[in-house]
Amino acid sequence: MTTSYPWQAGTATGVGSYPGGDPAEALRVVLGELPEMPHLPELPARGPGADLTGRTAGLLVDMAIHLEPSGWRFSDRPGLDTSRSRDHLARDLDVLEEVAGGHDGPFKIQVCGPWTLAATIELKHGDRALKDPGAVRDLAASLAEGAAAHVADVRRRLPAAEIVLQLDEPALPAALAGTVPTASGFSRLRAVEEPIAEETLRTVIEATDAFPIVHCCARNVPFALLRGAGAKGISVDLSLVPRRDDDAVGETIDAGTGLLVGAVRAADGVLPSLQTTAEPVRQLWRRLGFPSAQLARLVVITPACGMAGASPRYVREALAHCRDTARMIYEAAD
Repeated sequence: MTTSYPWQAGTATGVGSYPGGDPAEALRVVLGELPEMPHLPELPARGPGADLTGRTAGLLVDMAIHLEPSGWRFSDRPGLDTSRSRDHLARDLDVLEEVAGGHDGPFKIQVCGPWTLAATIELKHGDRALKDPGAVRDLAASLAEGAAAHVADVRRRLPAAEIVLQLDEPALPAALAGTVPTASGFSRLRAVEEPIAEETLRTVIEATDAFPIVHCCARNVPFALLRGAGAKGISVDLSLVPRRDDDAVGETIDAGTGLLVGAVRAADGVLPSLQTTAEPVRQLWRRLGFPSAQLARLVVITPACGMAGASPRYVREALAHCRDTARMIYEAAD
């Protein structure tokens, strides 16, 4: 299957989160180190409302949230916590327009997916939204409307860019396996059926006018389900993808789905040589039997996950390492 990708061969990008609290500085780092496909940095160190769940909950339409000691919970009406979430994002988008308004290539934004939201937001009486199928449907519909408006807002601010929307679903494998704990932590919520999970995710993907990617930095990535939901790219931590998943990865590539490979550690440490970083990616490709020239076109190199816990210095080094690894893979395939 032939798929048109928004990125060029030999591209790298980031996953989402970064350390610090200055959106302009973080965005300049991203633009400088990842010029082929930059993205909007997330800065959870700013506090509640800047985290993965709170940031996306601020996009929800006709659904408000507030922060309890146990975490995020739905509210009857918007309050301080909802306003804080929206204010963080509004500031980030103003900075985006000011710093990157002329960007004319692919640009990625990130939103928490419906299943991870449902696994992390509590209903008003305290159970996780994941427990209530009706609540999940309402949440997905609200997210679909809010994400579509968010994509439109970013496109207005970056009129020459091609918008890539990444849905973050780290909790999806646990929801499918029935291992998400109840609010009390003493039990586990019933497993979500795959057709329902796929349909719910598709609701959000089909509502947005953007190139859809799903990021799942967990074990047991449901590759077929994500493709069925409409994902045109799947983002994974390569170290968490076992060899037993080779067939699923191969089917994903065969279907023309792009692969964003987390190949660079997200926490501070000594970076290996470019060859050492690239070798697991090449090994995967060799095992699958695809032409080497195809590797640099379908695969985007990324950090293994978000980098909120890393130092600013390491973030710069790791992003440059991703970029240089991607270019080296591309040049070696020529």
